[in-house]
Amino acid sequence: MESEEYAPMSGSNTICTATVLLETGMVPMKEPITQLTLDTAAGLVTVEAKCEGGKCKSVAFDNVPAFVFELDYQVLVPGLGEVSVDIAWGGMMYVLVAAASVGLKVESRYSTQLVEIGERIKRAVQATYTPVHPVNPKIKGVSILAFTEPLVEENGCKAAVNTVVVSPGRFDRSPCGTGTCARLAVLHARGQLAEGEVFKHRSIIGTEFTSHIRGTTRVGGYKAVLPTVAGRAWITSFKQVVLDSSDPFPEGFRVGDQWQMAPSSLL
Repeated sequence: MESEEYAPMSGSNTICTATVLLETGMVPMKEPITQLTLDTAAGLVTVEAKCEGGKCKSVAFDNVPAFVFELDYQVLVPGLGEVSVDIAWGGMMYVLVAAASVGLKVESRYSTQLVEIGERIKRAVQATYTPVHPVNPKIKGVSILAFTEPLVEENGCKAAVNTVVVSPGRFDRSPCGTGTCARLAVLHARGQLAEGEVFKHRSIIGTEFTSHIRGTTRVGGYKAVLPTVAGRAWITSFKQVVLDSSDPFPEGFRVGDQWQMAPSSLL
């Protein structure tokens, strides 16, 4: 679940969910490898967890096919002019933007600008282009944006940094699983990443997912890749959420200090 939508698929949350299911015993853990299948709105996702001493040492998932809608799509952004973006599906609909193309870097010191400009670019794309999943037309429209740094060669594999801007304006602290899958599709479409090559994707805080393209296929009329992404999660707390019948805000609330919305949408 994202701040403003129920995402069809989330890679980091897949890793987290598998870790919780296994480490709490909700699903029996088998060492050294436990395999399971998760049902998501985007489709079935298979998971392979490496387990030792009752802990998940890493979790890899075979995601649904990822593919590119547009490469180098030109969008006019107020205050910025024309910006070139890629639009791809990786389990969510992504706008991918080279940070350098708008004078930024994926670093914490640029956080305010990354969030503000990222939201502006995304809104501009939403106003001009609506991708529709060719198999599930209920999934449509871009909802998330990734700023990317260039691909580099590193210790025999390829690597890059990114940060994902989630509405109404915050970063994904993980390298982003579905974002990694969308990036794999873009890199493959550009001839920059071959099937089987390892790609390490890093977040703005330095966390890392390891990924590769395990094969290719087609989704509707689009060439697609079959992405596999691996990472690790840790349980940090156990919480109990309750609903009191006398609570005047049973569905929660939004105020303008955090939620950047039109005044009519706020309390």
